[in-house]
Amino acid sequence: DELEKKKKKYGKVEIQRYKGLGEMQNLATGVGDLKKVLSNVKTRGILGEIQLGAILQEILTPEQYDTEVPTVPNSSNRVEFAVKLPGNADGEHIYLPIDSKFPMEDYKRVCEAADNADAVALAAARKALYDRVLTEAKTIKKYINVPSTTPFAIMYLATEGLYAEITSSSSDILDKIQRENIMVAGPTTIIALLNTLSMGFKAVAINEKANEVRQLLAVTKAQYEKFGTVLDKARKKIDEAGKTLSEAQDRNRIIQKRLKGVEAVDDIEKLEEKFFEGLKYLISYPKGFQEDKKYPLVLFLHGAGTRSETTERLRKNACVQNLMKRQDARGY
Repeated sequence: DELEKKKKKYGKVEIQRYKGLGEMQNLATGVGDLKKVLSNVKTRGILGEIQLGAILQEILTPEQYDTEVPTVPNSSNRVEFAVKLPGNADGEHIYLPIDSKFPMEDYKRVCEAADNADAVALAAARKALYDRVLTEAKTIKKYINVPSTTPFAIMYLATEGLYAEITSSSSDILDKIQRENIMVAGPTTIIALLNTLSMGFKAVAINEKANEVRQLLAVTKAQYEKFGTVLDKARKKIDEAGKTLSEAQDRNRIIQKRLKGVEAVDDIEKLEEKFFEGLKYLISYPKGFQEDKKYPLVLFLHGAGTRSETTERLRKNACVQNLMKRQDARGY
């Protein structure tokens, strides 16, 4: 029984061991397949492009960048990605060209020389890498076309190690690349750059909305100022009408007061004494006036311009002068 138990236990261990060996074999096969993929220059380029595209898609909206853009008219050269930046005129934009590069074989030789502590091989490998990166920068320069694009472009290096090798180099490789108007970016720096651009896009959108609001407020302000002017005119007219009504009411009260005893007065002289007591006026009798006959009484109420303590201004009124010429006028 004890032997049988040990056999069963040993059998389970062997099964687990062979299972682990199988998994390791599958992993080795996967690594080999990955190595084959990365050993192909075209495939490596596609992987770098896919990686860059995923980063752009994560940070920017589809409207903020284009792919495979012919930045130079009548040219077959197309940059992999181009970010749209606000232009000088409203609604226009310029492109920021971004192209990915992945010189893996040159970088791999640098890493192997460093691991082997071979200074001569390391120097040769680095020189070959720097020359390759500079050549790639010059190929990206052809996508620059001011004013349709920015005066510089971005070369995206697909790994942080490759980016660090170029930017931390004690040689003048970085200066040479920048003299070609090319900016080098790795996975981390490209994310920081795109985040900055994204914030800029948001600021531009806010400014555009602010401009629209400002224009709307300017139009509203102008209309409100016109409304204020019209309102002032209306107020003046209302004040004038109110003043005129007030004067008319005063005149009405005076006339009503004077007319209270008109029916009881038969003599025109008494009427004059009763109705016009204390008032300065001009009275005109019709031609052939007879005191025993009844005549209609026509009142001429002059305007404020002829108001005076005497009747001198009233005498100068054109209507009054014409009437006095045609009738017998008597002034008081």
